[in-house]
Amino acid sequence: MRKKIDARIRTLVENCVKLRQRGLFVIIGDKGRDQVVNLHYMLSKAVVKARPSVLWCYKKDLYLSSARKKRMNQIRKMQQRGLLDPEKEDPFSLFVASTQIRYCYYHETQNILGNTYGMCVLQDFEALTPNLLARTIETVEGGGLVVLLLSNLNSLSQLYTLTMDVHSRLRTESHQDVTGRFNERLVLSLASCPHCLLMDDELNVLPTSSLIKYIEPVPLNPDGTPVNDPSAASKQELQDLSGSLADTQPAGSLVGRCRTLDQARALVTFLDAASEKTLRSTVALTASRGRGKSAALGLAIAGAVALGYSNIFVTAPSPENLRTLFQFVFKGLDSLDYKEHIDYDLVESTNPSFGKAVVRVNIFRNHRQTVQYILPQHHAKLAQAELLVIDEAAAIPLPTVKALLGPYLVFLCSTVNGYEGTGRSLSLKLIQQLREQGAKLSSGEGKSGDGLSGGRTFREVQLAEPIRYAPGDPIESWLHNLLCLDAGQHVPRPPAKLPHPDQCELYYVERDTLFSYHKASERFLQNMVSLYVASHYKNTPNDLILMSDAPAHHLFVLLGPVDETQNVLPDILAVVQVALEGAISRKAAMSSLARGELPQGDLIPWTVGQQYQDPDFPSLSGARIVRIAVHPEMPRAGYGTRAIELLKRYYQGELSGLHEEDEEEADDEEEEADEEEAGPSK
Repeated sequence: MRKKIDARIRTLVENCVKLRQRGLFVIIGDKGRDQVVNLHYMLSKAVVKARPSVLWCYKKDLYLSSARKKRMNQIRKMQQRGLLDPEKEDPFSLFVASTQIRYCYYHETQNILGNTYGMCVLQDFEALTPNLLARTIETVEGGGLVVLLLSNLNSLSQLYTLTMDVHSRLRTESHQDVTGRFNERLVLSLASCPHCLLMDDELNVLPTSSLIKYIEPVPLNPDGTPVNDPSAASKQELQDLSGSLADTQPAGSLVGRCRTLDQARALVTFLDAASEKTLRSTVALTASRGRGKSAALGLAIAGAVALGYSNIFVTAPSPENLRTLFQFVFKGLDSLDYKEHIDYDLVESTNPSFGKAVVRVNIFRNHRQTVQYILPQHHAKLAQAELLVIDEAAAIPLPTVKALLGPYLVFLCSTVNGYEGTGRSLSLKLIQQLREQGAKLSSGEGKSGDGLSGGRTFREVQLAEPIRYAPGDPIESWLHNLLCLDAGQHVPRPPAKLPHPDQCELYYVERDTLFSYHKASERFLQNMVSLYVASHYKNTPNDLILMSDAPAHHLFVLLGPVDETQNVLPDILAVVQVALEGAISRKAAMSSLARGELPQGDLIPWTVGQQYQDPDFPSLSGARIVRIAVHPEMPRAGYGTRAIELLKRYYQGELSGLHEEDEEEADDEEEEADEEEAGPSK
C-alpha cells in the first residue's frame, strides 16, 4: 500500500544536498532497514551525480541471511543480463543489488579512514562507542545522510537503560551497576541538531524539538546556488588567488588543485618557505580532521621538487599513513607536466605489513631528486636532507619529533582534535618552543646554538574550512559538542586573581548533573575536558564514556573561593579523576591468579597480587588517581599538590561533604533548642 510521507523528510534531504551539508535520521523500530531504501531513493533523486555509495556498519550479524545473500547474487546476475523485472522483486533486494555498498564490522572501521561515502548506516546501537561514532560519521560527504537504526526499541526512553557492549569493560568485581549517562546525553543532544529527524519505522516523524516543527526549502539563486551559501565568499577568494598566481610557477599550477581557500593559503606559505632556501625554517600546519592537511603537504612536496630540492625525506608513524600525501605528490607533479616513467618512478614497500605503500619517488627530469620515506626513529639518516616533512606529528613521541629537527627546512603537520586523540601536547610544548625562539630571532636575540632550534624562523598555519562538506555543517557541530572534540581549542582563561592554594577547596562532581545536557552543565563539562586535553598527550572520545558511565570512577574539581551571590560558573583550577579499586573476594582473586588473567579495572590490586602471587592483596580497598589535570597557564602553582592533599584527607575521613555539614548544623540547632527547653524557667 502506498503512503504519503511527511514532507519534512524530503525537504531536509534536498536542503542537505543544496547546502552540501549532512543530515542525521534516527529510525526506531524493527523494520527500519526497509526505510533505508526509501531514504536512499530520495537522496539519489536529489543529487545530480551517480547513485550515492553506502557504508553499512554492523557488529556481528548483517540483516542478510545466507539464503538472502545467494538471492542477491542471482539478482545481480539477472540485472547484468537484462532479465530482471523490478515489479516482481523486493525493494530491499533491488537496493542491495543496484547500490555500491561497503559492509564493515565495527571493529574494522579503521580500514575506512580517508574514504568518502554518500550515506552511512549504523545498526546494532549497543555496539557503538564515541570513537566509532566519530570515525564513521566523518566519512560522509556533504549532502549525504547518516542513518542510525534502533531496532528492538519502542521508544527513545528505552535507550537510557540500554546495556551497551562497552559497559562490560567498565564493570569491576566490586562495582557492577552501570548508569547509562552517555546515552541519555546523546538522546537529549539530538533535539538541539537542526538537521536531525527522529522517526519510527513507518517514517512518521517524532516530535522532539521546535527546530524541526517547520523545515522550509532552501531558497536558491538563479544559477542554482543557495542564497545564503556559507562557502560562496571563500570560493570566490580561492578563484581570485588562483588567478593572481597563474603566472607564478610552481604555485600557479598547484593552487588549482586546492579545494579550499585555507588549503591554498597553507600551500603558498609552504612554497614561500621553500623558495627562500635558507634551510633554517620550520612551517607548522595544525587543523582538525578532514581539512586537507596531507593533501597540502603532498602538493608542497611537488612544489619543492620543481624548486630544485634534491633530498626530500618524509616521515610518519607508518607509510600507510602517507597514502593521501603521496597521492597528492603525484597529482602535483602531473599539474607541473611531469610524466610517470619518463620524469619520475615510484617504489612500493616490500614489507607485507605496509601493504604496498609508496616509500620512495625517484625524479630524473633535470637532475636526480628523491622523495624518501624514513621511520621516525631513524633520524640519524637525515644528514644530507634538504627538506623534511613530518606528517601526523602528534602520533610520534615528542622527544623523537625534537630529534628530527635539524639544519634543513622542516614542514610538520598535526591533528589537534579528532577521534584518534589530540596533538595538544605537541602544540603546547614543541610549537610553543619554536614560536618563542622564532620571536627571539626576529627581535635579534636568537643565538645560533640556542637549544632545540636556535636561529630557525618559524611560521604557523591553521586550516579551519572542511573539505568533504560545507562550513557550518550542523552534524559536525553536534558531534563535536557531544564528544567534546573542540574542548582543546577553548581552554578557559585563568581567573584574573589567582587564589592561594590554601584558599582552594576540593568539590565532588555529581555525574548525573554533569551529563544532564543542561546549558551550565555542558559548559562545565567542556571546561573539564579542555583541561584534560591541554594537560595530557593522548585523549580519545572514549574517555568520555569512562567519565560518565564507569561505576568505579569519580570526579573531583579544585575551585577557588566561590561567591554564591554571583550567578556564574566557578573557575576550574584542577580536575582529578579517581577509580576506586580492590574489595575483591579471595575466591575471585585465587581463580584469576591461577589462570594468569588480569580482569578489566582494579589495576593496582591485580598487578601487585599477580607480581607477588598474593591472593589477599586484592581484597584491600584503595583509590587510584587515573588523571590529574591543572590549568595549563598555571603550572607549578601548587594547585595539583593541594588537590591531592585534600583528596587524601577526604578518603581518610577528615573532610565532610556539604550535605553532611548541613546535617551537622541541623543537629546542633536541635540540640541547642532542646537545651533551652530543658533550662530553668523564670
